Amino acid sequence: MFNYAREAFGFPDPRYADNNGVVAIGGDLRTDRLIVAYANGIFPWPMQNRPLTWFSPNPRMVLFPEKIRISRSLRKRIMRHEFEVRFDSDFPQVIRACAAVYRDGAGTWITPEMQKAYIKLHNLGIAHSVETWQNDVLVGGLYGISIGSMFCGESMFHRKNDASKVAFASLALQLIRWKFDLLDCQVYTAHLHSLGAIEIGRNYFLRKLHSSVRKPFKQQTWKFTEDPAEMLQKFRENQLS
Repeated sequence: MFNYAREAFGFPDPRYADNNGVVAIGGDLRTDRLIVAYANGIFPWPMQNRPLTWFSPNPRMVLFPEKIRISRSLRKRIMRHEFEVRFDSDFPQVIRACAAVYRDGAGTWITPEMQKAYIKLHNLGIAHSVETWQNDVLVGGLYGISIGSMFCGESMFHRKNDASKVAFASLALQLIRWKFDLLDCQVYTAHLHSLGAIEIGRNYFLRKLHSSVRKPFKQQTWKFTEDPAEMLQKFRENQLS
């Protein structure tokens, strides 16, 4: 089993992060440091003109996959196959698209260095993309990190209405099938809340995380085990497990 000891990389206990959720400042984005950070509930969030900053916010926004909330309109889009949903077919394009989304006038935290680091994780089967396509054109998606039975979402984008929502809902349905415990969404957004994500206390999150990251590791290229529309139908009939 991978050694997740945070002390090896100088990370303090995330329970003692400051009021802004800052755990540590400095370091780099080397692969093993990133894996250890996520396994301990810590993630990097680069800020302009500042050293690399590591966070563990309180409260924490999460989705328990079986609590995914799929609206009637979103359900129709999935059932009608308005988008083709894929895993890991073009991770670099997804992370570049996420980096191009400027939020609240503050630019993007997905720097070129971040992109390189997460592409390395993708090549190791640890970072994954969920993509929505129309006529072989990428129109939405998200990416994140998978360790044990925890998926930590990093960023999402859309170029068509509901394209990122379809990707997120399809991911949640597959995570139910794979018996994942948790989809970490990091911080509150109304968009994620509308899909069923909730805020929980940091200590509760860390307890859930501690057991989740020690479960079997799906370190490989991901593929859907079933069509998302079929999984959605089984989910509605309480037959998806």
